[in-house]
Amino acid sequence: MEKGAEVVGRFWNEEEDGYDAVVVGSGYGGSVAACRMSMAGIKVCLVEKGRKWEANDFPTNSLKLMSAVRIENKSLGVSFGPKDALFQVYEQEDSLAAVACGLGGGSLVNAGVMIPTPIRARRNSNWPKEWEKEWEICEASASAMLRIQSIPVKFPIAKAMEEIAGREIEGSFQSSIKLSMNFRHEEQQLDSMKPKQRASCLACGNCLSGCPYNAKNSTDKNYIDLAVQAGCSVKTGCQVLFVVKNTDAIGKEEGTICKNIRRWLVFFNETDYVPSDFVILSAGVFGTTEILFQSQMRGLKLSERLGSGFSCNGNNVAYVAGSPAPLSAYGLDSGQFSKIPFQERPGPSISSSYTSSLGFTIQGAVLPKAFPYLLFKGITTYGWPPGYWFLHGIIEKIGQILGLNSSQAMVLNAMGYDESDGKITFDKETNKMCFSPPYDPLLPRKIKAFQKLTMKLGGVLFMSRYRSTSVHLLGGCNASSHPSDGVCNPHGQVFDPQFPISVHPGLYVCDASLIPSSVGVNPCLTIATAAELVSRHLVQDVLKCKTRKGIECLVNTVEQKTILNPHRKLDSSMKPTVVIKETMRGYVGGMPCSVHLKIKMNCLKQNAFNEPCLVKDESYQLLRGKVGGYVVFRSVEKDKLYVMDGDIDLCGVDYRTPYTQYMHYRLLLSASSGSRYVLEGRKIMNPYLFAFYAWTESTTMHVTFKKVAKNSMILRGELCISMPELLKSLISLEGNRKGKFICLLLQSLFRTYITQVPREYHEDSPLFDLYQRDYPDSTLHDIKTGDGFIISCRQWKCSQNPLVLEEERNRNPVLLLNGHSTESYYLPTEPNDLIRTLLEEGHETWLLQTRLHPSNPSNNFTIEDIGRFDIPAAIDKILELHGPCVKIHLVAHCVGGLAVHIALMGGHVSADHLASLSCTNSSMFFKITVSSRVKMCLPLIPISMLILGKNKILPIFQTLKATPRQQLLRSIAKLIPRYERCTCDECEVFSGIFGNTFWHENVSPSMHHWLNKVSLPRLPMAAFPHLRKICNNGFIVDSNGKNSYLVHPERMALPTLYISGGRSLLVTPQTSFLANKYMMLHQSDFRHERVVVEGFGHSDLLIGEDSYKKVFPPILSHIRLAEDGRKNSEVSTAEDLNCSKEAMDWGDDRYEAGCKGFWTWVSPSVDVWLFLAFSVMLFSVLYKVFFG
Repeated sequence: MEKGAEVVGRFWNEEEDGYDAVVVGSGYGGSVAACRMSMAGIKVCLVEKGRKWEANDFPTNSLKLMSAVRIENKSLGVSFGPKDALFQVYEQEDSLAAVACGLGGGSLVNAGVMIPTPIRARRNSNWPKEWEKEWEICEASASAMLRIQSIPVKFPIAKAMEEIAGREIEGSFQSSIKLSMNFRHEEQQLDSMKPKQRASCLACGNCLSGCPYNAKNSTDKNYIDLAVQAGCSVKTGCQVLFVVKNTDAIGKEEGTICKNIRRWLVFFNETDYVPSDFVILSAGVFGTTEILFQSQMRGLKLSERLGSGFSCNGNNVAYVAGSPAPLSAYGLDSGQFSKIPFQERPGPSISSSYTSSLGFTIQGAVLPKAFPYLLFKGITTYGWPPGYWFLHGIIEKIGQILGLNSSQAMVLNAMGYDESDGKITFDKETNKMCFSPPYDPLLPRKIKAFQKLTMKLGGVLFMSRYRSTSVHLLGGCNASSHPSDGVCNPHGQVFDPQFPISVHPGLYVCDASLIPSSVGVNPCLTIATAAELVSRHLVQDVLKCKTRKGIECLVNTVEQKTILNPHRKLDSSMKPTVVIKETMRGYVGGMPCSVHLKIKMNCLKQNAFNEPCLVKDESYQLLRGKVGGYVVFRSVEKDKLYVMDGDIDLCGVDYRTPYTQYMHYRLLLSASSGSRYVLEGRKIMNPYLFAFYAWTESTTMHVTFKKVAKNSMILRGELCISMPELLKSLISLEGNRKGKFICLLLQSLFRTYITQVPREYHEDSPLFDLYQRDYPDSTLHDIKTGDGFIISCRQWKCSQNPLVLEEERNRNPVLLLNGHSTESYYLPTEPNDLIRTLLEEGHETWLLQTRLHPSNPSNNFTIEDIGRFDIPAAIDKILELHGPCVKIHLVAHCVGGLAVHIALMGGHVSADHLASLSCTNSSMFFKITVSSRVKMCLPLIPISMLILGKNKILPIFQTLKATPRQQLLRSIAKLIPRYERCTCDECEVFSGIFGNTFWHENVSPSMHHWLNKVSLPRLPMAAFPHLRKICNNGFIVDSNGKNSYLVHPERMALPTLYISGGRSLLVTPQTSFLANKYMMLHQSDFRHERVVVEGFGHSDLLIGEDSYKKVFPPILSHIRLAEDGRKNSEVSTAEDLNCSKEAMDWGDDRYEAGCKGFWTWVSPSVDVWLFLAFSVMLFSVLYKVFFG
């Protein structure tokens, strides 16, 4: 995954080194590639969707055959049969296609006919000219490996065809054919690096259902056998869904290879993959094309020709039944061998072939004993001549059951040259393949030839109901010299259409889908020859890559490796403990979005094909997992965004918030356009009022969505899971530990909401980020105010910083005002607090420590006293040192901001002495959250004042001596509900009094420690009654509750900046909204700004770890503009800004909807009643303490 153009992380597990090459499929293409690479010392993994079939596993009767068939009807959208069935039949409208599935591919169940590629096919305009130079050499190599042999005798079906074919098929001649079968019994070779010999053919005629006597030279007995001996790892039962580029390899310079970074990831499902430098797709025409379509939907750029050039090799099938001719074309079982001589048996499935000068070839074939004959006699066929053909099939079947074999039958297989203009498409909604067969101009002539042969043989001709019935599929990923004409180059490398004649390094196709035209004969030898050609270049490419990586390759000197279980399925190592499906919907960036996830939870580490290893923290691991699925976000991408990699943690813990449980989601998404996105979300569960918000918090995910690109916009929103969808998720739970998973999840939620046991402690967290840099020296000035109180003001001179230019040292000073008691600017633990930042900017900085500060605590004062006496005294001190012409920048927080507005609007300080005003979470307005407002309405503050008595200063540190009254108030404060709880006692007391003032995750551990253990020893509470009046009114009032200040907007003649936290805790963004609106209405000649910083609450605006990145820049920018003397009037007039009262009244605060925080999740009346109940309990406790 990238942030901008830099790789910042990865989702996949890299403990597994992966492979040099992964070959997908084991037919005539994949087996060749795996063998040639393995023999060259390359680390290869051969992956096969089907199972390993031994000779005695093949079906020998109709019942077993039906259990080994999978049929998919594309038109009806239905399918039945096991996914790894030996026979895979695809039916769509007027077309039927059949392929094989198993280790060895089509070689397991074909007739093994090996005919050299005709010259006519090689002269086709689509045929790659680059193949011709070495075609004969590679053809001879493939023939030798497949051990093709001539048929030793003429079997009955060959004799019958010899009698009639020459006369009935126009311009025909007998083709010489050889089979990849063993007709000669030979001793086992001692050389283990040669293919093992097979048993001799018994001429049973059951080749098309798999040879039950181990006589067929299928690819698992030659190419794959040699590959395994050379060290190839073979995995069966693994279906590859798609391949994607490894994001760690993206962005490298072309031609360079990085060690230990594999270029490709081969996915078997949404979450499990294996890394590899090279991927060779050899899954057959449908399989390879589907993998590429799925990969294209995940961003892999491919030629527009993908799926085009599809050919059925002019294949048509018919069945002749009821013939009196001695055809002997029914397969035999083992009990019949002793009764029938070898030469009178059916023989191999195909033993003769006749080619017409018209351009097609017809072969007679034997139907295996396991095939249900009725399928060929009226169910999937129609009869000729018309009449009683279906009844004829039933009668013949009854005769066979009774042993009345008075009639004979055989299959007629025709091949020819179609137009190769078929099309394979992919339905993105259903994720299903669709295909349309090519135009076959020879079809009428082939049917005519079938009819002539039937008339000569006698009987009934059963012809397929489908326009195209093919077992010889070709094309779809055609080889060509240019991407405009094909998907791959002649070497099998997949084109990258983004660049002219460029390829995707390491991605190959090596199977029948490469063949760009029909070949007119059985294509097995053609496919194997093309694979030999591709493998020659492939081996050189892999070895070149390995040389670049500095890995030594041993060619032809590889010792045989002992593989105990070379055909082990992936099921045992990839089976998840729990699988969940989850669907969430909502809005991101104001646009509808839905997320459909498949989550794999597992307490065992899954690492590609490795055996699982136990994890120590098994319970925690069971709540973590990998995520697959897709996201529908039509406003961003019209197609689905697929999850390329994702992680989930349902019990995440942050030591900063030990009571809070997080559910983290992190998804890397890929679009068909090639763009990549990152969706990160989390569910936040806090023990607030026990489990009142448990449903909302556990079903609502707060997300961010960002494109992986420089300067991309971040979209934010919420996604929720509904009750019906949650029930569906529970029902769809799969896995052998789903009960344990549910128990652990409920246990974690019970701990969060009910028992409220912290998972971490602040005291145990390492203070690794304590900043050791010395703090700049300062001068402390004691100042006597107008009412005789002594306050202090700390001064930092910018001349102490040698990096500040001389002209920058003449800038106006800055006066900082804290909030209620806590320090927000002078932060020794933070390397980039506001004081250091201002000094670096060249501003002399002053920090006012009012009578509200713990170092100058007063026992009897109001906020109005700070505005009337403290602030004017500090400003007078600065003017005394710098002269009356200097202007001061004021930066104030919370209560400090209220006091500043009281000073200005009360006429105690003139705006003429101020250059600018910046306030965080305060202004002349003070809008608080609903929960805070309810607390202010209740008599909690009067009761607190009553408890404290005359001493209104509350010790916060646990080490300080406290009276019984103070101890009682601290104990009560700890009981008051707050959104985030803390294991630090001082933090609990402070947040119980004020409510949470910052989000703990925004504050560093060292800052948290300093704030609660060093900065705030005692809390002056005398100003609370005045603060309560301001909160209840929503704006500044005097100590008597009267509106004495808002009526004087003319005294606010200065530029202002109001900043609010977007994730409210105490003060809502409406505070800054109303203030900015007020200033623009009444002081339109000055520049007024308002900023809402997402993710921040209250005081963490200034003390947060990222404050210097997100909060300080607007303050500095505002001060710089004020230094330059810019006003609104210098930019545009008030009329241009449309600052009329009517226009301003139309405006609304876009942050207002979310400013009330968590208390808006239930009605305010519920909140009020909860606090009333709490107050009753509080009064009961007080009554017992004082009067009990």
